[in-house]
Amino acid sequence: MKKKLVSTILAASFAAAMLAGCGSSSSSDTAASTAATEAATSAATEAAAPAATEAAADTTTEAAATGADEGKVLNIQCWNTEFQSRITDHYPGYEKVDDTTGKIGDVTVKWIITPTDDNAYQNNLDSILPGNTDAAADDRVDIFLVEADYALKYMNADPAVAMSMDELGITADDLADQYQYTKDIVTDASGSQRGISWQACSAGLIYNREAAKAVLGTDDPDEVQSQLDSWDKFNDVAAKAKDAGYTMCSVNDTYHVYSNNVTTPWVVDGKVNVDDNIKKWVDDSKALADAGEENTYELWGDDWAKGKYPDGKVFCYFGPAWFFNFSLSADDPQSIAANGGWGFVTGPQSFYWGGTWICAAEGTDNPTLVKDIMLKMCTDPDIMKDIAQKDSDCVNNKSVLESLASDDSGNLALLGGQNPYAMLAAGAEKVDMSNISDYDQGCNEEFQTAMKGYFDGSYATYDDALAAFNTAITEKYPELTTD
Repeated sequence: MKKKLVSTILAASFAAAMLAGCGSSSSSDTAASTAATEAATSAATEAAAPAATEAAADTTTEAAATGADEGKVLNIQCWNTEFQSRITDHYPGYEKVDDTTGKIGDVTVKWIITPTDDNAYQNNLDSILPGNTDAAADDRVDIFLVEADYALKYMNADPAVAMSMDELGITADDLADQYQYTKDIVTDASGSQRGISWQACSAGLIYNREAAKAVLGTDDPDEVQSQLDSWDKFNDVAAKAKDAGYTMCSVNDTYHVYSNNVTTPWVVDGKVNVDDNIKKWVDDSKALADAGEENTYELWGDDWAKGKYPDGKVFCYFGPAWFFNFSLSADDPQSIAANGGWGFVTGPQSFYWGGTWICAAEGTDNPTLVKDIMLKMCTDPDIMKDIAQKDSDCVNNKSVLESLASDDSGNLALLGGQNPYAMLAAGAEKVDMSNISDYDQGCNEEFQTAMKGYFDGSYATYDDALAAFNTAITEKYPELTTD
């Protein structure tokens, strides 16, 4: 379908269709994606859910009918099964056929999953999106997903590879309850928003309550926060944790906190730049690792995962709400999470981590259905609240988070009944995206890899590790300089 016809068709077909919508979820490595949800869900919400689902299903049927002249195959490019699970669980009218196929009305949904290892996912997008408009109808990408670390690369692509919200007929009013940073990440240089997210991934420090009692004498969130509200205090607590038989965390767990609080981008005028706050992460982490107060385990690895159990003797992890769902093994009755043993505080600095943005690919022959998915998955307050409660997630809707924070409907069992939503909402308001660049994912990954060698002793000095980083990053991005 030609782009110039899209707005006319959408205006005619969606006047009544957007009565319901939805949002969901979380973000993490595939290895952790089987973790169960531990959200506390009120009886009233459970009672209301079937009616909301039925109404939304009627809307989906109408959307499918009004888009009958569009494509019959919806191709979705993603890097893991997270978004697929959210659609399966929450998009009204979706029917699962098998692990890579579904149905929405008479439209076949195909899930094309390319892992992010070695930049494979971005390489795949780079090979198909520029020619998407000319591809055969059934082969065209309709939806592709992006993360914050490289979103601008696709938002600013020339020619455009992602449709703007204006082209799709999604208005500022539709997005009025979303957090500004989630819009900024997918806004191009000319001011056009070209993606939408169902998540607000503000994050904090997730502490072992038994460890807090042993090390700090309390597990009360307010009192714990007062003893961990700066890096100096955090480092002091790390020494006490070691004395009590605990490791504070992995050096990699703290990285996002430091990197989210930089004052300069990774790349300035084509030159790679190591911000002072990232250098501070190196200095702090090296001292803690050398003292045996932090470990250097890889995120998601088996040794790192042991801290999710009482015998793991880890004081804390750092993460957003999706971490609750995907990374704490709440489905295992032996885990700390299954026994309500975690607490949540802001920690030394407010930060965010992750998130997934939905983009409508230029050339899609299913703009009506794509718009419907975007609005249902990212704007409907009733379904978004249901997702937050069932998936322990922090959804991208201010009113929903305010509602969750106001009563017991936001209490999470894996946090011992603590309600984290006021804290998560406040954190989402503080996210600053002014220092992101197109190269963040590659720079962050290569820097952590190089510095792990420094922490472990493979590199004798920081300068040696930095030289390894410079070599790796210029091989990945030949257009950049490091001198």
